[in-house]
Amino acid sequence: MSDVVAKLWGFCHTLRHDGVDYGDYIEQITYLLFLKMADERGVSIPKGCGWPALREKSGTELTDHYADALRTLGKQTGILGDIYASAQSRFNNPVNLKQLINLIDETEWTSLGVDVKAAAYEGLLEKAASEGKKGAGQYFTPRVLIQSIVRCMKPDPRASKDFTVSDPGCGTGGFLVCAYEWLMEQTKGGALDRDTAKRLKKGTYFGQDLVARPRRLALMNLYLHGIEPEITLGDTVADPPAPRRFDCILHNPPFGTKGANQAPARDDFTVSTSNKQLNFIQHILTVLKPGGRAAVVLPDNCLFADQAGEVFKILTQDCDLHTVLRLPRGTFTPYSQGVKANVVFFTKGRPTETVWIYDARTNVPGITKKDRPLSPEHFAEFDKCYGKDANGRAKRSEKDSKEDRWRSFSIKEVQEKDFKLDGFKWLKEESLEDADDLPEPEELVADAVAELEGAVEDLNAVLALLENGNGNGKK
Repeated sequence: MSDVVAKLWGFCHTLRHDGVDYGDYIEQITYLLFLKMADERGVSIPKGCGWPALREKSGTELTDHYADALRTLGKQTGILGDIYASAQSRFNNPVNLKQLINLIDETEWTSLGVDVKAAAYEGLLEKAASEGKKGAGQYFTPRVLIQSIVRCMKPDPRASKDFTVSDPGCGTGGFLVCAYEWLMEQTKGGALDRDTAKRLKKGTYFGQDLVARPRRLALMNLYLHGIEPEITLGDTVADPPAPRRFDCILHNPPFGTKGANQAPARDDFTVSTSNKQLNFIQHILTVLKPGGRAAVVLPDNCLFADQAGEVFKILTQDCDLHTVLRLPRGTFTPYSQGVKANVVFFTKGRPTETVWIYDARTNVPGITKKDRPLSPEHFAEFDKCYGKDANGRAKRSEKDSKEDRWRSFSIKEVQEKDFKLDGFKWLKEESLEDADDLPEPEELVADAVAELEGAVEDLNAVLALLENGNGNGKK
């Protein structure tokens, strides 16, 4: 896959002389890859719009035909129309378009795995991010981490006749695709009764995303799996929630604070905050069914900021916050090597009594793209410690971790920490005592930025109180 991405990225430089920037180029690749893979898999495409018609043409006939095909596809009803809605060709030079079609035609993409298109898309964005291209800062949850989360959460539509899986900020659909692939493994390739198979195709997988391009990828990826998901385009935390409720939510909210200058006006949000990740938690509390379960990736500042304590207090009252996984440093390399993050697992409908925390970070060498990539081994022990019960109610023991990485804390201990889960650290970081093995500069800077952002958020909260006349000051 890395060779394919390198080849596609190399061609991007050629296209830039034709006025096609890297973002447009990546989008055009998704259009063409979908048609190539649909042809390989025998997926029905309107007459004249398929891959063979593109492959046969050249010159201006090709560029004209490609533009017409995109318009035709965008007018289709259903998910195909959603995928190609507003799609436009960015190619002015027919030689470049022909060269890209030939490049894509060299590979049998479906033999590499159906999710390969998302891997190509994310790989190209990684290239853009590593070269400092502006606008490339989209985060993609590593597949290894997604697979570990899904194994723990067991999103099994056979559990009930209306079982639903959702990702409220789905990006390219990684969690949803992996949830479906997990089910295929459990059923040995999809041995399902007719009713379940029918419901699986149209009534099981749901998502939303703020950005059109990754949403398009999510639709494509699931469609190539034979699934027609409902994935809407919109602002999950700012818009009023739809009435639908979900059994299983798998989510990695967007990191950072860009665009989060004010708290959303949502009546269902108990805590007013501009922190996007905390607002996603509040949104999930609303849309999760009673008895439903969720796994959410959160940066460290969501576990120690003042308003984080308020949100987690409510979370532990309404839900069983049974598990926290502290992720290795560098999990999100290369998008932001210094980001430290966690995964919180909870079930709605019963209060928290005990929180189990697994520390996969302390004294674990930081993740790098080449020398120390994230691997299943990073989460193998955690998977065993979590247990077979998706709601975290399997019999657990601190002895399940050989290196003392697995500890339990009572709700009383959590209350004593003001519900700030970042305060539970029992392993000593040995590298801090070695001057030759200090954290990377990016990590130190990220820590400082996180603390400053937390301080700014606290000051903004104080300012809001004063402006509303709730403090001692006057307007």
